[in-house]
Amino acid sequence: MNFLQVQSAGGNQRIAVAAGQSVREALDATELRVRAACGGTGTCGACGVRLIAGSVSPPTAAEYLKLDPEERAAGMRLACQLRLMGDAEIALEQPAAPSHWRSIPTENLGVVARGLPDLRKHVYGIAVDLGTTLIRVAFWDRRQGKRIATRRGPNPQGAFGADVLNRLEAVRAHPGRAAELAKLARGAIVEAVRDILARDVGEVTPMLAEIGQVLIVGNTAMLALLTGHGGEALIQPDNWERAIDCRPLDPAAWQAQWSMPNATIVLPDPVAGFVGSDLLADLLATGLTEGSAPAMLLDVGTNTEIALWDGRQLHVTSVPGGPAFEGVGIRYGMPAEPGAICRVRQDGDALVCETIGGTAARGFCGSGLADAIAVLRAQGRLRASGRFAISPGPDGYALDPANPHTAINGVDVDAFQRAKAATAAAMAQLLTQASLSWCDLRRLCVCGAFGHTLNIEHAQAVGLLPTMAPALIELHADASLAGCEQALLSADTAACFSALTSRTKLINLSLLPDYEDRFVDHLRLRPIDLP
Repeated sequence: MNFLQVQSAGGNQRIAVAAGQSVREALDATELRVRAACGGTGTCGACGVRLIAGSVSPPTAAEYLKLDPEERAAGMRLACQLRLMGDAEIALEQPAAPSHWRSIPTENLGVVARGLPDLRKHVYGIAVDLGTTLIRVAFWDRRQGKRIATRRGPNPQGAFGADVLNRLEAVRAHPGRAAELAKLARGAIVEAVRDILARDVGEVTPMLAEIGQVLIVGNTAMLALLTGHGGEALIQPDNWERAIDCRPLDPAAWQAQWSMPNATIVLPDPVAGFVGSDLLADLLATGLTEGSAPAMLLDVGTNTEIALWDGRQLHVTSVPGGPAFEGVGIRYGMPAEPGAICRVRQDGDALVCETIGGTAARGFCGSGLADAIAVLRAQGRLRASGRFAISPGPDGYALDPANPHTAINGVDVDAFQRAKAATAAAMAQLLTQASLSWCDLRRLCVCGAFGHTLNIEHAQAVGLLPTMAPALIELHADASLAGCEQALLSADTAACFSALTSRTKLINLSLLPDYEDRFVDHLRLRPIDLP
């Protein structure tokens, strides 16, 4: 891993650049995007940066064509052609306009080895993971099985509440808001697609007409809020064990609002209650049901969904774990993006905070919060109850005394405890319902908010994950998007999901009196006791 120092009007930033990655690709995952219109081929010549120092790749033929000798002598390079051989420093003097959209890091993307070579028209497709906090979009050439570009950005519905219940209640209290929330989500997806087409393809309107399918997965509430249908039924407890119809009432009129005249907008049906099609996409991506041994999957987020495979049947449930795992509701919380503390470790007497992108710490994402709490617990600064041994005062305890954005207070710890207790109790309850124990599990797939950065030993120490062999625990970043991509490139998209739905059994935890007791048992910051 090399590091790039970037000078810009906003100050200096230091970002990590993975091996083989171009400077443009590294910048596109941050707010410091370069101008671009060719997808990184060097043909537009818009992504100019000035090299100040460092070990980098030599100029390419594209750079000799687009940059005159005076520009090259002054250190100008094309960011899409420039690759680091060591640490380097550049000046970004003509950045792209600010945007909420970032490219998804390559290491978070799944490998999808298929295509539809017989497809003759409208060959492009879009896979969408419609999350409560973040929306993830991938643009594909379905015929060649080639991923062209990705984007990740905030779900603008967050203005109406951090969790799904708040948003559903907002619509119930003011029915006119249903159309408003639907428009926000739809507009965000279309905006992400336009951003891809403008920067990575070079054409927008003609390419919108070449899109043949948009496949959208999400939890049940997000699908209902996207179509404006199903939310009223979902908010009624009597329906929490039933399949919720989230299809738009007027499909033709609804699809016409997407500005993609030849695209079919496909929303696979959610399983039942608050268990949505995003969980099914996780199962596709991980292949959880392909083995005969018991295995479990967590899709961790604002609405945490859980699946237990007993070798024949899927037992599924969901818990409103709260938004703490996605950095929402935490004083210095933030999504997993550059500047987010993703790992915390002790180094002598100091605590080291590692951030996404290697930039200065701006707050905690879910894995960083879990790490911080585990480390403070190991130091004795936090008791098992979640209370600080010595009150840190109103500003909280700063892991880095020089950076107030590394501070954690008691409210943050409590939010984490409740989220992890809900998750751990739900896992234990599913095992009980299936007459299994923790020791029976041969796989535990952790998907969703934690990505690849969760420290498994720390998560086990505070009771978020069971103390099973770490080798049995797998971390899958952006698995819902990966499963959605897999279905997008399948000859029978619907069959991908229906084959899983037919084997599911929903467990409504609200009807099980033991669940509340389990929740209380798991509130303390201690390892899960295994039999």
